[in-house]
Amino acid sequence: MEDRVKRVIVVGGGTAGWLTASVLAAEFRSARDGIAVTLIESPEVETIGVGEGTWPSMRSTLLKIGISESDFIRQCGASFKQGTRFTGWLRGKGDIYYHPFSLPEAYSELNLAEYWLPHRDKVRFADAVSPQVPICEAQKAPKQIATPEYACNLNYGYHLDAAQFADMLKGHATDQLGVKHVVDHVCGVTTHPNGDIAALGCRRSGELDADVFVDCSGFASLLLGGHYGIRFVETKRILFNDTALAVQVPYADAEAPIASTTLATASAAGWIWDIGLPRRRGVGHVYASSFISADQAHAELGDYLASTGAPAPLDSLDVRKITIKAGHRACFWQRNCVAIGNSAGFVEPLEASALVLVELGARMLADHMPHNRNEMDKLSRRYNERFLSRWRQVIAFLKLHYALTQRTDTAYWIENRTADSMPDDLAESLELWRHRAPWHRDETHVDEMFPSASYQYILYGMNFATEPLASRRRAFEREQKRARELFAGNAAKTAALLKNLPTNRELVNLVNQGGFSKN
Repeated sequence: MEDRVKRVIVVGGGTAGWLTASVLAAEFRSARDGIAVTLIESPEVETIGVGEGTWPSMRSTLLKIGISESDFIRQCGASFKQGTRFTGWLRGKGDIYYHPFSLPEAYSELNLAEYWLPHRDKVRFADAVSPQVPICEAQKAPKQIATPEYACNLNYGYHLDAAQFADMLKGHATDQLGVKHVVDHVCGVTTHPNGDIAALGCRRSGELDADVFVDCSGFASLLLGGHYGIRFVETKRILFNDTALAVQVPYADAEAPIASTTLATASAAGWIWDIGLPRRRGVGHVYASSFISADQAHAELGDYLASTGAPAPLDSLDVRKITIKAGHRACFWQRNCVAIGNSAGFVEPLEASALVLVELGARMLADHMPHNRNEMDKLSRRYNERFLSRWRQVIAFLKLHYALTQRTDTAYWIENRTADSMPDDLAESLELWRHRAPWHRDETHVDEMFPSASYQYILYGMNFATEPLASRRRAFEREQKRARELFAGNAAKTAALLKNLPTNRELVNLVNQGGFSKN
């Protein structure tokens, strides 16, 4: 057919553009008849470059596009991330809980949360059901050097240098996957009579035409927002944070331990992230400017660096200020244009949702790439429905971290508990969780943004009170023996892993020296 999809243009480089181009090229370069992928990157636009945390899904993405894990660790200054440690979110001082990446023991078989509840005053939930928290507290790695690439003892993602990652993807996409790279500035859009984009006008290259256009132009949203004028749905009523200060911090000692989790420390009107890489830390203060002054936010970040042993004061470092306009577009696929990355939406970096939304967007586009124009409107409806649902889940899940606070020391934390700031679906879920712990049987899709286990870790890390009804208590009494076996098995597994796993720093060093097993 004359209107068969043969060419895709990705507008914008950075991590979003090059990851999307790589996923599409890896999917279609060997397909019958193929699809050519071109990426247009402006020489004048800097990428945001602070998305330094991934979900475990990045392992399968890297494997699919053909990148060696050993090469990735070496070239992207990467380390291993096993979750997030939250400090001060509940009461402001002294309280710590974890959101690990590994599911509770035998999660598909038994909901251990219900068996842990009677013992909640004796052991933390995450400690009872997973070995990952003690591993992270010991700054251990999730695997050994003899473990094959992308395999693991404990589920993990990565911390990485975003600029180095984009450069690696660029080289791999152009050298190995056949992506055509055009360095030029997009200055115009030509359309077909039906409203589809026909071509993009570039300063030096003239008009470049394609059948599908992917908008990875970041906050500018050149095509979806600029050309099509798709409305931006703001979420500041729910997620208050609108500013971030980001800084790269050297280690005082080149062989200092590398944290195995993202460290998220609550502040007076926001929180501070701390990401451990092999050669530096990535640190930033996310805050709500309506609750705190810029000078106070800067001072809090400086105090944090001093308290964590940074070898230089904040004033001697290069601090980047980033404005956060939290929200997403009203749709993401309009006619023959799909927005992926910050052009589709952006929220604060809590729980590192930015890169996984790029992964999911690229994968779904690859899965739903229309054969011809006649299929496009049907597939775009499905894509938009799925990603509107995903954005609602992201917003509600992030709000959960704030909604359960017991802090009353600042107006910011008090306001975060108000009903007016709560998404309706989260308020409804909290009511249901009063009498039943979330579990995988409650999930409505096989690919939920956050598994029910993630809700358990946040709920019970923040001391949420679930009191099962008498009928449910009688039902799970029958499985008490099996639950005790699982709790004991988790303790034994924890002891073995603590004994045998290297530290995060040790494993990174070994990978840089010789790499993982390729078998």
